[in-house]
Amino acid sequence: MRRYLFFLFSFLSFGLKAQELKQNQRVWFSYAGQYKVSEHWGYHLDVQFRTDNQLQQNQQNVFRIGGIYFITTSKMLTAGYALANTYNTSLQDFYKENRLWEQFQYIDKWAKNTMMHRFRLEQRWVESITAVDGNVVSLGANYQNRLRYLNKNTFHLTNLRSEKEEIYAVLQDEIFVTLGDNKVNSNIFDQNRFLIGMGLNYNNNIRLELGYMNQFVNANSKADVMNHNIFISLIQNLDLQK
Repeated sequence: MRRYLFFLFSFLSFGLKAQELKQNQRVWFSYAGQYKVSEHWGYHLDVQFRTDNQLQQNQQNVFRIGGIYFITTSKMLTAGYALANTYNTSLQDFYKENRLWEQFQYIDKWAKNTMMHRFRLEQRWVESITAVDGNVVSLGANYQNRLRYLNKNTFHLTNLRSEKEEIYAVLQDEIFVTLGDNKVNSNIFDQNRFLIGMGLNYNNNIRLELGYMNQFVNANSKADVMNHNIFISLIQNLDLQK
């Protein structure tokens, strides 16, 4: 039953509302690092750059740091801070977002496959900008609480030169839900990200993943947005105790 959970979330997300849809092509680059410094403690770092399909216009960049508490080898708590800069196409300028976040992550393994559950709560301060006399000015920040659930599955395909070098398939879905009234997005359902791809795992320390991500944004404005993203990700899980 657990293997089909993300299909349910994906189906529900895309069936919630039908209205005018704007579609874009994007390329997302991501680095995520998890560094363990003691039996129960570590830290998290991730950086993301999201551009148009010509790699000419930066659409968004996200920088995230956090502290990790390892409950067990498969369960962990993390909390931290994130900074996001997002490009406003109509104003041709960036607006900032400051974010606090907390999450619980659980990894379930069977055979050589894995399923990861990640529950993340975010407190967001999103800047509002407008044009006044030809200049872009800030109107301050609007606050929003948001809950995210990620279900990520990896399926072992084959080994390369040894069992330390693995090729695997990736199938994941993440749903975003708004909590409470706010001026950022008044819709309860915020967005959904579905990804399918391939990965290379070296010694469970370094992973390189390449895939297609379909991002559906249930926008506050008249038109919803669907981004067709090429997703390139480098993931490190390093044990610095050694």
